[in-house]
Amino acid sequence: MKNSFGFLRFLCLTVAFLCFSGYAYSSDKPFVVVIDAGHGGKDAGAIGYTLKLQEKSVNLKTALKLGALLEKEPGVKVIYTRKKDVFIPLDDRAQIANRAKADLFISIHTNAAENRSAKGTETFTVGSSSANLEVAMRENSVILYESDYKTKYKGFDNSSESYIMFDYIQSKYIEQSVGFASTIEKQFSDMKRSSRGVKQAGFWVLKQTSMPAVLVELGY
Repeated sequence: MKNSFGFLRFLCLTVAFLCFSGYAYSSDKPFVVVIDAGHGGKDAGAIGYTLKLQEKSVNLKTALKLGALLEKEPGVKVIYTRKKDVFIPLDDRAQIANRAKADLFISIHTNAAENRSAKGTETFTVGSSSANLEVAMRENSVILYESDYKTKYKGFDNSSESYIMFDYIQSKYIEQSVGFASTIEKQFSDMKRSSRGVKQAGFWVLKQTSMPAVLVELGY
């Protein structure tokens, strides 16, 4: 990813700023950031057309670099959903953040499209199921790797019909999530990256987190 280190450095500084600006800071506890490297193990994610690069590897490498930068910041505690190439169920990723009472959840992904001319970054927050349904279905399809998904996900089977349930649930952290997502995409633009902007979609991993949360698509 072009200029990826610069983006990671910015994101690190942004999180550090949030820690000490009243966003969620408390002097008696660290600012807890959960970094989620999307996909992993038997779930490779998107596969590059030419180099056959696997999304899970790009996501993990980026997550570890971001975490290493954040761990240098005073008052910040970093928790990873995975630090190696293993499969983590989608719901478990959200619950890792919930159990840690995290202040911020960042899920890192790399985009894919049949149109090979597609390019640009996107940062998602949870939102209407009707918006960006295709990308949400692609990322949520990881649940199909789990044998008990129909029970574990309360009947959600990643069909178009099952997304109707998302429209009846509102996130109380949406304003903070959108604000953080907007800051991320602005930095992409400032770095001369092609930004496709902030979008909302019915990502299960964002819907189930109890804190401000974003899913970053680093590019294609």
